[in-house]
Amino acid sequence: VQLQACGGGLVQPGGSLRLSCAASGVISSVFNNAPMRWYRQAPGKQRELVAAMTSGGSTNFADSVRGRFTISRDNARKRMYLQMNSLKPEDTAVYCCNAHLYGEHYWGKGTQVTVSS
Repeated sequence: VQLQACGGGLVQPGGSLRLSCAASGVISSVFNNAPMRWYRQAPGKQRELVAAMTSGGSTNFADSVRGRFTISRDNARKRMYLQMNSLKPEDTAVYCCNAHLYGEHYWGKGTQVTVSS
């Protein structure tokens, strides 16, 4: 099982980015029932849960991003997404996707998001 995250980059404050996380090596029925999460870690800070989505589509967000970020999933493509709008400099971090598959937590390689003018 592998998770591959991409979509990070440099963006100005107020801008938007969409992160994508693709799963491979997992059968559809397992992916479709897996909780998905996005985490981030800024330099010198602890890893933070940013957004989560259950297999049923329920979502939860960190207070710092609620109303600005959206998490979604495309089960047919075995992908999860994090749409980030109204980005702020404090959103700068390495973002990682996480999925609970086959009873274990799998992590994607992080993607850097830098919000700066």
